[in-house]
Amino acid sequence: MSFLRSSITPSLRASLRTASIQRVAMRSIATTPLRFSEHHAPIIQGEGTKPGTMGTDESQSTGLERFELMGRLQGVDVFDMSPLDASRPGTMKNPIKVQSMAKEQIVGSTGFPAESHETVWLKLTVDQPIARCPMSGNVYQLEYIGPQDDHHH
Repeated sequence: MSFLRSSITPSLRASLRTASIQRVAMRSIATTPLRFSEHHAPIIQGEGTKPGTMGTDESQSTGLERFELMGRLQGVDVFDMSPLDASRPGTMKNPIKVQSMAKEQIVGSTGFPAESHETVWLKLTVDQPIARCPMSGNVYQLEYIGPQDDHHH
């Protein structure tokens, strides 16, 4: 058994190492941080920790984590994680509005009153902004608030 284990392990390690090198070679990695400048670009990288001191979240966070942390420090929920309006059932004449900066949004319906059935996931898009839950009949409508002239293909 030990012979079998000792002969298989190096070949597995070699194949895993080759696979990870191939994955790294296929990805391009950009590490250019945006810093606050005269153009007022957003700060998405902290100033870093000074030598001899203990790092904090404020000094070391980057990207979306930093964006969320800076918002929390100012008392703002930047990703608006509050639940949707569940005080009424959504109808075709008066659907429950779902604001989104993305052109598609996934909505979890738990019925009316809230949590009256298991979660049913619905997909709302700019092309099909209205969806009805098959379990409860609640209607949800995407309200796109993102940029109107999106040049991405």
